[in-house]
Amino acid sequence: MQQILNQLYQYQTLSREEARDILLKISDGTFNNCQIASFVTAFNMRKITVAELEGFRQALLERCLTINLDEFSPADVCGTGGDGKNTFNISTLAAFVAAGAGIKIAKHGNTGVSSGCGSSDVLQYLGCEFTNKEVALKQQISESNFCYLHAPLFHPAMKNVAPVRKEIRVKTIFNMLGPLVNPANVKKQSVGVFNLELGRLYQYLFQNSGSSYVIYHSLDGYDEISLTSPFKYISVAGEQVVYPHTMNIPLISPKELSGGKTIASSAKIFMNILSGKGTTLQNNVVALNAAAAMQSASPGTDLNSHFKHALSVLSNGLALETFNNYKKLTREGVH
Repeated sequence: MQQILNQLYQYQTLSREEARDILLKISDGTFNNCQIASFVTAFNMRKITVAELEGFRQALLERCLTINLDEFSPADVCGTGGDGKNTFNISTLAAFVAAGAGIKIAKHGNTGVSSGCGSSDVLQYLGCEFTNKEVALKQQISESNFCYLHAPLFHPAMKNVAPVRKEIRVKTIFNMLGPLVNPANVKKQSVGVFNLELGRLYQYLFQNSGSSYVIYHSLDGYDEISLTSPFKYISVAGEQVVYPHTMNIPLISPKELSGGKTIASSAKIFMNILSGKGTTLQNNVVALNAAAAMQSASPGTDLNSHFKHALSVLSNGLALETFNNYKKLTREGVH
């Protein structure tokens, strides 16, 4: 590790094989927490390369407990996190709305590290139980259109590095890797990124893997379609800067996106919105992120039409019904 750290501190890059090897060793518990912390934060000081990202991704996938959900052709809705904005759980809500609209979702997620309340935190607080059993996950996605893949149950490296990430509480390479290592190897991806450089790398990787994808980044720094500014929108159809007013959607204040200060308060916001009791502005944000997921599952379709559909899924209770069905299945279904 010392040689690798010296290499990184001198702003040298790693080859794909070097990146793969170091992540495999982290996964195997070779290094102590101080060494891991030094390594995973080094990439906050310089841009990561395609070769490094590919090597890290390959290592995690080699160690991953994979799940075959190909019969459902599922999509993922997963942001990188790491934008420091402390929003409510937008991507998780968007995933349930997309599932309520009929899209099969296999969402990859984790507890909050660089944010106060991650997807796993809020779902677990609300009574959902996590599993890595394929038969149970198939039942969940078949009967509710939704299943959740809690990262530590599938990725030994993520589990081993979790204590370090909780201590340092800043974004690391694992923020960049989360959306790239879904255990179900999904081919439909809706991903928010914390900067555009990373978005370009994702675009390259998704194109090479034959995925249908949507990548977005709000120009004021959010890894969501935040509606606090115009946003960059990259898909298989091309890329554009989208100005919300062109979709007759008003811009909003960042305070409208504020998450709770505790997991309990975050869960309350989550359920209010899912139950159709969110503000118009909160609903707009969730619906537009859900629309992006719906478009990733159906390339060539119209984002604005999906947005209107997503709003109706929220208002007519289909998103809440999807959540309730999923929760029931996690507690009473096959384990």
